[in-house]
Amino acid sequence: MPSKAILPFFSFTLFLLLPLLFQAVLADPKDQHPSPFGFLQHLQGCQKGNKVKDINKLKKYLEHFGYLSYDNKTHSDHDDFDELLEHAIKTYQLNYNLNVTGTLDPETVTKMMSPRCAVPDIMNGTSRMNSGKHKHWHTVAHYAFFPGRPKWPASKFRLTYAFRPGTPASAIAPVNRAFQTWAANSHFRFRRISNFRRADLKISFERGNHGDNNPFEGPGGFLAHAFPPTDGRFHYDADERWSVSVTPGFYHLETVALHEIGHLLGLQHSSVSGAIMYPTLSTGQRKGLHSDDLRGIKALYGL
Repeated sequence: MPSKAILPFFSFTLFLLLPLLFQAVLADPKDQHPSPFGFLQHLQGCQKGNKVKDINKLKKYLEHFGYLSYDNKTHSDHDDFDELLEHAIKTYQLNYNLNVTGTLDPETVTKMMSPRCAVPDIMNGTSRMNSGKHKHWHTVAHYAFFPGRPKWPASKFRLTYAFRPGTPASAIAPVNRAFQTWAANSHFRFRRISNFRRADLKISFERGNHGDNNPFEGPGGFLAHAFPPTDGRFHYDADERWSVSVTPGFYHLETVALHEIGHLLGLQHSSVSGAIMYPTLSTGQRKGLHSDDLRGIKALYGL
């Protein structure tokens, strides 16, 4: 039997180790997979008129995020760098405050390879992150809304949320904190309930093709996605390496929750890199709500 002196030491050591154990609870850190966006590396330097293997993958990437649409599917399957692709890249560069060259320069490739939210930047060709500049409080804001500006009814400012049964216990507190942050900065109030089916907002961890026509692609690509009002679904990619605290090599659960809750409330992506609604996120990065996010939510709900 351990001595009385050893027991307190053992308990204290276990207490220090618990946060480290929680960091890798959702994915095995030994599972290393190539980024689904890795094909972009050998396309660096491509420009209009080129024909290079995997340009068709670039077209599909830009189609997914709303930058490109071909009337004839055969054109999207070709490896020709055409005028439509050049225009799509220019729009992407404009949204991300890059030099608008229309070529796959190193800065553009680096940004495109960044892990990000899977929600498109442009939907139905009606919105663009940088086209929604609003003069507000003597500043220029870059927040954006989904097409048609969907939002929760004025009478529905008290929303319930629930986690799908089986959600890792360590993920619950970070998401709770994210809801509390939005509540403190908006007119919404959130209450957690146990009935997943009856909740207004439903949080779950999913893998691959999970039934919503928005499949995840494995580690290092799409981190999460959420649907605009009043759908209520919010999905993390369970194959990513998630952490409760800010940890190198892991994605911060609370930061991603803040972003996806913004979508649940009706905000689209912002071109302000400091905004929580900016689409990309690095491992070991933590972000909070930005003035651009707060102006956006107030403008959407007329507050």
